Amino acid sequence: MTSFFSAGLRGSIAFGKASTSASRPVLAIARPLSSTASALVPHVPRSAINTTDPSPSTSTPMTALAMSGSNQLSLETPKNGAEYVLSSMDKVVNWARQGSMWPMTFGLAFADKTARHMAAARYDQDRLGVVFRASPRQSDIMIVAGTLTNKMAPPLRKVYDQMPEPRWVISMGSCANGGGYYHYSYSVVRGCDRIIPVDIYVPGCPPTAEALLYGMLQLQRKMRRNRQG
Repeated sequence: MTSFFSAGLRGSIAFGKASTSASRPVLAIARPLSSTASALVPHVPRSAINTTDPSPSTSTPMTALAMSGSNQLSLETPKNGAEYVLSSMDKVVNWARQGSMWPMTFGLAFADKTARHMAAARYDQDRLGVVFRASPRQSDIMIVAGTLTNKMAPPLRKVYDQMPEPRWVISMGSCANGGGYYHYSYSVVRGCDRIIPVDIYVPGCPPTAEALLYGMLQLQRKMRRNRQG
C-alpha cells in the first residue's frame, strides 16, 4: 500500500514538472526574407503610386486596370454644361432606383430562410423600398444564397440573363461566396462569382438578417454612383 502511494506521488511530481516546463516561453527568431520572395513581390516606391491621376504613365497597373471599364460616376467636377446635365440626371435616376429595390432570391440552402427574416416586422425592409419579386424579369437584384453545384450553375446564369439592366447580385453566405463547408467537393462551384458577376458579399453561415440588411445598404451606396449607359 505504501509503495502504491509513493508511486502515485512520484507520478504527480513528474507531471507537475512536465507541465511547468511546457509553459515556459519559447524564444522565436525571425528569419530574414530570402531573395526569392523579393523577386516574386517587387518593391514599388510610394511616389510611384498615384490614385488621383488616371493616366497610365503615373499610375500603377493595378490602379489603371481598376479604373478601366468602370460604371461608377467620376468624382471630378464636370467640365462643361453637357457633362453637368448628364451627371445630374444620373444622380436623379440613381436616387430613385436606390429607393425602389426589387430583389429575387435564388435559394439553394437554408441560408435563403434568413432573407425572409428581413421582410418581417422586426427589420421592416419595406421602409428601404425593398420588395421581393418571384420573377427575374421584374427584379433588379438577385440574392444567391446556398451551395451552388455544377448542375445548378447553368440555371443560375440563365435566370441572371433574364433580368433587365441594370442588375446587381448579392452573394449571401459562405457557401455562395466560396463553397463554404463543401469547398473541396467535386460537385460544388467554389463561389457563384465564377458564373455571374457579384457586387456585394455577405459573410456568415448562415448570415443574420442584420448582415443582409447591411449588405442592402452597401448596395444602395453603390447605386448612388452608378453611371447610365
